[in-house]
Amino acid sequence: MTTIEIIQTDITTLAVDAIVNAANSTLLGGGGVDGAIHRAAGPDLVQECATLGGCPTGEAKITKGYLLPARHVIHTVGPVWHGGGKGEPKLLESAYRTCFRVARQHNLASIAFPAISAGIYGYPMADAAMIALTVAREEAEKGGLQRIIFVPFSSQAEKVYRDVAASLGIQPA
Repeated sequence: MTTIEIIQTDITTLAVDAIVNAANSTLLGGGGVDGAIHRAAGPDLVQECATLGGCPTGEAKITKGYLLPARHVIHTVGPVWHGGGKGEPKLLESAYRTCFRVARQHNLASIAFPAISAGIYGYPMADAAMIALTVAREEAEKGGLQRIIFVPFSSQAEKVYRDVAASLGIQPA
């Protein structure tokens, strides 16, 4: 059985099989959670990322976790919010689904997600949480993963995630 969790903490401190990096398309580091993950993982992460040739929006690539307690980092590029009319919902859904596909391909049991695109990329938090939790519920029903963890960056974001989870009938562990 898969558990879905929502916890407000520093994603770089989680000892899971993989944490997800809300990356930019270069995969070479940036601000927000991307910069925090790169700093915590150490310089070997950016060196490995430099060999990957970037990543298109809605896709994902996996690396080692290096100095992180997580064994791997799954880097995904979410869409920048432009009002919702430029395919942003489909691209965000694709980012989550691709992360789950990568996790399954590598036989991972636990994965932790930040609020992809809901920071500097401006995606409305409730809309982003709805996509994230809907995809997670579908993936949990497929089995395989033991833990799916959402790590919103503030108490306000955590409340949004919990409210959306409740609206979907998800009771986080």
